[in-house]
Amino acid sequence: MSPLEERTARKVAGRLVPFLFALYVVCFLDRVNVSFAALHMNRDVGLSDAAYGLGAGIFFIGYALFEVPSNIVLARVGARRWIARIAISWGLLSAAMMFVQGPRSFYVLRFLLGLAEAGFFPGIIYYLGSWFPAAQRARAISWFMTAIPISAVIGGPVSGALLGLSGRLGLAGWQWLFLLEGLPSVLLGIAVLWYLTERPADATWLSVEERTVLETALAREHEHRSRRPHVSLRKMFAHPTVWELGAIYAMASAGTYGMTLWLPQIIKGVSASSDFEIGVMSAIPNVVAAVAMVLVGRHSDRSGERCLHVAGCALAAALGFAAAAYLSSAWLALAALSIAAAGLNARYGPFWALPSMFLGEEAAAGGIAFINSFGAAAGFVAPYVIGLVRGATGSFRGGLLFLAAMLLGSAYLAFALRRREALQPVMNVHAMGTS
Repeated sequence: MSPLEERTARKVAGRLVPFLFALYVVCFLDRVNVSFAALHMNRDVGLSDAAYGLGAGIFFIGYALFEVPSNIVLARVGARRWIARIAISWGLLSAAMMFVQGPRSFYVLRFLLGLAEAGFFPGIIYYLGSWFPAAQRARAISWFMTAIPISAVIGGPVSGALLGLSGRLGLAGWQWLFLLEGLPSVLLGIAVLWYLTERPADATWLSVEERTVLETALAREHEHRSRRPHVSLRKMFAHPTVWELGAIYAMASAGTYGMTLWLPQIIKGVSASSDFEIGVMSAIPNVVAAVAMVLVGRHSDRSGERCLHVAGCALAAALGFAAAAYLSSAWLALAALSIAAAGLNARYGPFWALPSMFLGEEAAAGGIAFINSFGAAAGFVAPYVIGLVRGATGSFRGGLLFLAAMLLGSAYLAFALRRREALQPVMNVHAMGTS
């Protein structure tokens, strides 16, 4: 890579990634802050463990239903306007969670929140693909997706502190939590309209030389991809590799959402800590995860290898969950959950570099959303299963072992996928691109 290309890549990353990172922090926080609200909301509005698990997961039904249509619309009307619409609508609905009065209103608002947020994540992955050549993409995705653990690092202590506002202006602490954590999404959604640039050709913040070298690199990559066999949008839904990627992602996402939506209550079950202390403790696994994401994404880009990185991360997460299931010490359990969080989050960069290796440009938007919808389905199932098992046994052990089994399945499929011919030529392209 020439000095001009390196300078351009750093400039693009410095302009786009921090803003998208901030947007994803508030997005993910609004998705999972219900886990902290549940410490008091469940009792106040009469939610059982099973009802909470169902409501926490029902978000993903709305999310999955609108995921592919939303990303296809984004590809046609432009990322800037559609991402702004998504952020503003999900922020308003997240704040509206303060009006939950029982199971029915809880289910309805979580479902609508999923509809509103659908398309955001795959839309960003698609958007980053139009700015970063393949050899730099896993690192960019990894930096962007550190927002997932960082949202918990920030959100844990903040959510714990907001619960302490209970009684102010006649509102419960969990109502303040939803209100004050929903409004930033609306403000950032408005900011999207003037901050994001649709495509490199429109980037006035790049010099002419920088725009030229970036567009040339992307055009060369597009031309190279177009000469290889690729999957069209029409054929994407029947392609076996798409379904395999979906299965890998679903099994691992079961771990992600099972953990994020129950972590505060898991910690509370093994410790006698205050709400704020639980928030601080829940941040620890996510700090470890953020570091792991950057290191694994960087190594994956340097080596050009994706599938083994995904499989190794899934295996580490499985071992972490299995260990946590049998540990009664709060700090030892937290250490095991930190290993699980590292594996769950570090897989994202290598994994999301895979779809664009064999999907055509139009199919990439729909394919990324389609694969992500598998994760949304797992996001519904996993919290609900954990709630049912916890309600039946009074323990999180069965739920944690269920998550470990899902991660072992994800690791197995990722190892198997590496041998598929469909991805081998692209692995070689990535290796050349990083030499």
